[in-house]
Amino acid sequence: MLLRSVLLATLLASPLAATAQPLVPVQVTEWKPVYGRIEAKDRLPARARIGGTLVELTVAEGDLVAAGQPLGRIVDDKLNFQLAAVQAQIEALKAQLSNAETELQRGEDLLKRGVTTAQRLDALRTQVDVVKGQIDAQTAQARVLEQQQAEGTVIAPVAGRVLSVPQAAGAVVMPGEAVATIGGGGFFLRIAVPERHAAHLEQGAAITIETPAGESQGTLARIYPLIENGRVVADVEVAGLPDTFVDARVVVRLPVGKRMALLVPADAVSTRSGLDFVTVKTAEGTEDRTVVPGQHHLIDGAEMIEILSGLHEGDEIGAAQ
Repeated sequence: MLLRSVLLATLLASPLAATAQPLVPVQVTEWKPVYGRIEAKDRLPARARIGGTLVELTVAEGDLVAAGQPLGRIVDDKLNFQLAAVQAQIEALKAQLSNAETELQRGEDLLKRGVTTAQRLDALRTQVDVVKGQIDAQTAQARVLEQQQAEGTVIAPVAGRVLSVPQAAGAVVMPGEAVATIGGGGFFLRIAVPERHAAHLEQGAAITIETPAGESQGTLARIYPLIENGRVVADVEVAGLPDTFVDARVVVRLPVGKRMALLVPADAVSTRSGLDFVTVKTAEGTEDRTVVPGQHHLIDGAEMIEILSGLHEGDEIGAAQ
């Protein structure tokens, strides 16, 4: 292997130097193209916390929202009536408290003159305390109803992009029903690879992604142990992954193994009449040999072409005619 590495380095360094060295197989990475889907790390529904009528909806699919941002408003008319009833009870209890406090003050004055008894005065004090407790209970009930009204505002659970809005203004929604779905927390590629390649996948491996803007590099961040429908699911992290279209499919090239191949410099292959030729040195001189080229490989910045047939280990490559 050391000799092959030295010969490959010589081959890459100079095409002229390659004419003095025999062709040797080198190890190349086997890449498999698969489709990955752009998905959000967090896909959370913005749910209705109370039931009622969705009277206001301020977002649509594709909008960017911040965490805690109001997305809509739900109104339950029964809460208004219940709150009005509780407030009326509070006003009635306040009137009873005023009367009870007046009776207590009168009792204290009568006790000073010896007209009434201490037992009667204690009863008046107890009546005042009972009414105050009733007022506190109704006030707490009013706060509960006010909180329920406030929970009619639907808020975004996370910062991100609105993926779907299954409801419309005027719809009747139930508690816990999703009003919108938010995708946030960053975006990644999720891929599904046939299980026969599972042993070749390595967490942290470099991944090549083909996008309309060109190729970019990513990292195989997570490999899930559960195989579904004969496929291994994995996540690929890519810096600057576009989130304009979630669930869009992107071509991903995965390293699924290693193999030996014969590589020649790209300028050593010439094409004439639809056939590919490589000049080979023989004992009688040089000859153009018909070859079948394969994949292109970029090794140490030099473009190399894999030769599938037509050349053999030990052949010496000459300059293309």
